[in-house]
Amino acid sequence: MMALDKVFTAEGSPNIALIKYWGKRDERLILPCNSSLSITFDRKAMRTVTSVMFSKRLRKDIFYLDGKKQDLDDKDIKERFAIVEKMRRIAKTDARVAVVSQNYFPTASGLASSASGIATLVYVINKALVLGLSTKEMSIIARQGSGSASRSLLGGVVVWNKGKRHDGKDSFAQQLFKEDYWPELIDNIVVVSTGKKKVPSRAGMRATVNTNPLFKQRASSAQSRLAEIKKAFKAKDISKVAECTIADSNEMHALMLSTIPSIRYLNAASYAIMDAIEELNAMEGKTIAGYTFDAGPNANIITIRKYQGKVTRVLSQLEKRGMISYVKTSGLGEGPRMLPESRSLIKKSMLGR
Repeated sequence: MMALDKVFTAEGSPNIALIKYWGKRDERLILPCNSSLSITFDRKAMRTVTSVMFSKRLRKDIFYLDGKKQDLDDKDIKERFAIVEKMRRIAKTDARVAVVSQNYFPTASGLASSASGIATLVYVINKALVLGLSTKEMSIIARQGSGSASRSLLGGVVVWNKGKRHDGKDSFAQQLFKEDYWPELIDNIVVVSTGKKKVPSRAGMRATVNTNPLFKQRASSAQSRLAEIKKAFKAKDISKVAECTIADSNEMHALMLSTIPSIRYLNAASYAIMDAIEELNAMEGKTIAGYTFDAGPNANIITIRKYQGKVTRVLSQLEKRGMISYVKTSGLGEGPRMLPESRSLIKKSMLGR
């Protein structure tokens, strides 16, 4: 039985897609045109903490993000928050909810804050409402709040299956390799800007699908590259993983650039990072690191411990030139987990009963 007026708190982390999701075959259910593959960040590098409390005494839902009360009538927030109502229906309750969420990394800057936030929210509500949902079932719900959130419910290397059904019941994330599979793998999270992106991902995807004739080829090339990178992960072949990662990132941003009107998430610092990594690989005579960018200028550089020193030196040079704000490193991380009640973010002053 669900516990009213009790606070539940969980923490989760973002993921970075190496084979990207960009474009939907169904906007309402958030069904992608191609399957994608990601790695989940270690919570020590980047994390989201979310507290929820369901109560009959609350007059309306309350949502705080990064210390600021959110307008639940805002279109984007309303669309994402709709997953709460889906889970309430499953629980057969009309209790209102207070949600307080904190990202310990820049929000809405192309670092997958929505993936981390939605996945953690679904996870903690599942516990609070005692729904007993499987990871697959939670992934399907999280997907409808933010597509990439479906992947952040799992750790390690994760594949989000695009599915074929119109109802979306076969479009969910699955773990390909556990978080301890490849301890040598390192992701350098390179932050060049903490500003909010000008074009929201949903709007950008919609524009690409509707205006870009090149998009029709995207699903085929992404599926082919997904098969390649799966084999590369199985063989722990960093060169092939990095090559697939670079190719997919470049293809996605080329699609954005050729969308009408053009979508430009990358900036001068982004291109400087790309140049530096490509020059490093050329000097080594093989691919030892790969870059990838989501819908923003911030980079992720994938490598292994053997080559990390060389990657660090390259990034340090860019930092000295003022191109980079800071760098965090992460290995493969776990999915969400519950935190003790003492870690609650909810304060009585927020409830406004």
